Amino acid sequence: MKKIIVSLFSVVAVIALIGCSKVGEGAEKGDTVTFKLATPDPNSSPVTMAAQKFAEVVEEKSDGSIQISVHANGSLYGGDPSAAVKQLGGGSLDMLILSTSLYTNFEPKFNAISIPYLFDDTDQFIDFLNSDISEELLYSVEDMGIKGLGYWTREFRQITNSVQPITQPSDLDGIKLRVPNNSLWVEFFGDSGTATTPMDFGEVYNALQLETIDGQENPIGVIESSQMHEVQEYLTLSNHMAEAWLVGMNQEKFNELTEEQQEILLEASQEIQAWNAKEEKANTEETIDFLETEGMQVNKLTKEQQEMFIENSKQLYPAFREIIGDEAFFDEVLEFVGKN
Repeated sequence: MKKIIVSLFSVVAVIALIGCSKVGEGAEKGDTVTFKLATPDPNSSPVTMAAQKFAEVVEEKSDGSIQISVHANGSLYGGDPSAAVKQLGGGSLDMLILSTSLYTNFEPKFNAISIPYLFDDTDQFIDFLNSDISEELLYSVEDMGIKGLGYWTREFRQITNSVQPITQPSDLDGIKLRVPNNSLWVEFFGDSGTATTPMDFGEVYNALQLETIDGQENPIGVIESSQMHEVQEYLTLSNHMAEAWLVGMNQEKFNELTEEQQEILLEASQEIQAWNAKEEKANTEETIDFLETEGMQVNKLTKEQQEMFIENSKQLYPAFREIIGDEAFFDEVLEFVGKN
């Protein structure tokens, strides 16, 4: 009898150990998993607010089985985006939201999203992000150990400087303009005569304050959340380039989840794409008004003025083809947006 009781206790203990080992791995329905999600911008920025909303939607859809904490300002990866992508693939980061332009160091075809004046409006941009072409790019990051959960829009990029209003390409001549460390940006702005200065974003505010550079370009939300109005006088609504946010997750950690949990993450990412685009549209005019009240002189390019920039961009298509590195893919993108 004693042996039977001991055996029963042993079986119960083993079952308990097996059950405990699965907690946090997402291997069984009912387990709770926790992830840290890194964003590059401040808590007040559009992307970090979208990330917070994403975490809320995921928790609600999963009945609390997936818990996501959001960490802003690149704090989880020391502000180094290239290192962040590697850490995400290696598993030291769980989840990461970064601009598609930062993935171009690993897959040059991501540059296609940022071809200057490629998209007529946000609706066309969203259609492109949800197309088979963009899905192909999203799958490409799996080779790096990353699961692409989807794309979120970013506002089109605008130009700020402290020299003069920008109304035509020649106005950029001689202006020391910070651009991302990306040859597409260098090629486009360099063609207009700017002294393009690739620089990490974390250094931009101080460089503007010290007048090491004259200007920079970014989406409206970034210009506001980074307080560029304190160190820049002119804002040109040029809408010259697009970027998207790539919502990425470590592939192994994604694979450990149940199919239901995986589907929840994918659905939530798609839901936030629509939510984020709506929020951006609603907040843009309010943000521009705020920047004006803070002393920035705002000018929006007229259709005729913008056409001059568009023509400059088209002349650079041969250079863009080389940067992207796949002529057939480049032509496919142009055909999708009707600019072939």
